[in-house]
Amino acid sequence: MTASATSNPLGIDQARFNMIEQQIRPWEVLDAQVLDLLTRVHREDFAPASHRALAFADMELPLTHPAVEGKVMLPPRVEARMLQDLRLQPTDKVLEIGTGSGHMAALMASLSQRVITIEIDDALARIARDNLQKAGIGNVDVRVADATAQQFAACATEAPYNAIVLSGSVTEVPPALLNLLAPGGRLVAIVGDEPMMRATVVTRTAEAAFQTTQPWDTVAPRLLNFPEPSRFHF
Repeated sequence: MTASATSNPLGIDQARFNMIEQQIRPWEVLDAQVLDLLTRVHREDFAPASHRALAFADMELPLTHPAVEGKVMLPPRVEARMLQDLRLQPTDKVLEIGTGSGHMAALMASLSQRVITIEIDDALARIARDNLQKAGIGNVDVRVADATAQQFAACATEAPYNAIVLSGSVTEVPPALLNLLAPGGRLVAIVGDEPMMRATVVTRTAEAAFQTTQPWDTVAPRLLNFPEPSRFHF
């Protein structure tokens, strides 16, 4: 996609079509509701102006200038696959950790009742609020906090949640987050260490029972301050 496509509606529409057909469908994102949503929630409106011409490319987009490690939009296929795996319902209350530009929150808000999204960077949170307002999305609450502080206290204020998404990678999913899921609730995270991480879907099947699947592989930047397990072994 060339820079001129951002000022050419036909070019944008073709780039969006190519993104869906060449990147997202081949990644087994086949849910018609998700695919339709990707045509209606415009990814380029959530990309920084300096990188808008690359909004549909199969890559992470820096959200700051100069670029800061971890402050990125995830690639379109990763966001789409995570969204599909969440299996959102219109009555769902959703928690996101790692708001970024607000794009994933916008997608989830379009399929659920309400999204609470937590961003550690105040400047990014302001950008996300502005992007969501311009997109006409009013059921997202962007909060500035370190989500991990005091055993995820900032996340617990409105628990339980029907869905939780971590918009970045972690070494492991903290039990404190799983405890915030309602029965039947789903958590989607990218778990592991480079060069191999696994998309991890955890479903709360009962009060103290969880079912875990790891359906696909990817790599994503780390979310800040999540606990790291000890690397020391006897």
